[in-house]
Amino acid sequence: MIRVVFNQKGGVGKSTITCNLAAISASHGLKTLVIDLDAQSNASHYLVPEPIAESDRTVAGYFEDTLSLRIYPRDLSEFIHPTSLDNLHLMPAHEALDTLHGRLESRYKIYKLRDALAALEGYDRIYIDTPPALNFYTRSALIAADRCLIPFDCDAFARQAIDELMANVRELQADHNPDLSVEGVIVNQFQSRARLPAALIAELREAGHRVLEPFLSASVKVRESHQAAQPLIMLAPRHKLTEQYKMLHASLEAL
Repeated sequence: MIRVVFNQKGGVGKSTITCNLAAISASHGLKTLVIDLDAQSNASHYLVPEPIAESDRTVAGYFEDTLSLRIYPRDLSEFIHPTSLDNLHLMPAHEALDTLHGRLESRYKIYKLRDALAALEGYDRIYIDTPPALNFYTRSALIAADRCLIPFDCDAFARQAIDELMANVRELQADHNPDLSVEGVIVNQFQSRARLPAALIAELREAGHRVLEPFLSASVKVRESHQAAQPLIMLAPRHKLTEQYKMLHASLEAL
């Protein structure tokens, strides 16, 4: 099962959601891989405190290889690293992704990730974190994935962007990946006492979007989790937000 976490808007919690769902998956005994396609490397720093400095050992190195004429190309597994959590592995990002983007796009390497993941063995779940843009890396992830999750941070601007996002996903489904399904919208940074979040969620549902439950509450514990480089299941296994993530993970596994 390959899931991509995608939203063209930044700051909606893509990396946090990716890493926490993946960590819960790993805690259940499922061999899980996180692929970080965002040059900002937030997911990578979240899971591995000491960044991997050499781009050659990251997802940038993998894409660099697709542009070369190696007689014996390296297997995707050579770019994957363990984390401190059992069963959880990471294919880290690197800032070199930015400089590679134009070359990859012009050489039409859009299907390389899909083909590499199809040949990768041993993983029960794969989560792909994407940059806040519909660019080469995001399209590569959507083409490679089985399912798509859309984080939503209860902001009016984010609501305006959802319809455009869905139109882009539908176009990609039609042109490249008819098997891709949108599992739904994950409500993040939810404040139950505020009126706007409830109104926006109702609007999403009225527009026909599947809104997943439970909603993920706003909490300072997320920042503490980032600082400690430990997903919530490790840092605070009994916290309210951790329980919400557990229930969300269970609901996704039941779909």
